Amino acid sequence: MKIDSIQNGIVLDHITAGKAMLIYKYLGLDKLDCSVAIIKNASSHKMGRKDILKIDHSDYDINLDVLGYVDPGISVSVIKDGVTVEKKKVGLPEKIVNIVKCKNPRCISTTEQGIKQIFKLTDQEKRIYRCIYCEAENQGEEIGW
Repeated sequence: MKIDSIQNGIVLDHITAGKAMLIYKYLGLDKLDCSVAIIKNASSHKMGRKDILKIDHSDYDINLDVLGYVDPGISVSVIKDGVTVEKKKVGLPEKIVNIVKCKNPRCISTTEQGIKQIFKLTDQEKRIYRCIYCEAENQGEEIGW
């Protein structure tokens, strides 16, 4: 299969196979008025299989914290006039804001409107995040770690 290159936009590469749709959802790419290519289970020398997302939109501001939370091994390439002008490796963010919701029904972020959902990374090896308000644990259950 041949997928054409994009002239201006962003390429998300080295996505763990099967996670492209989850990233699509978390980034809200369905709300964009541009072409988005989702390549699932592409062959990879390093990973065996991988997913790739190509976003043909030059002004899209990608949320690296979302990418790092969902799949910290992703590579982000910024394309301008058909040339890669910037490449970044994503890692686990130290803090995530309004990406996931606290599961504690008594947490202030759950009971009060307008309070940001903020979690801090407390165990990098196990990928454990804790709510800064109530210390409730989040281990990425909703994304299948």
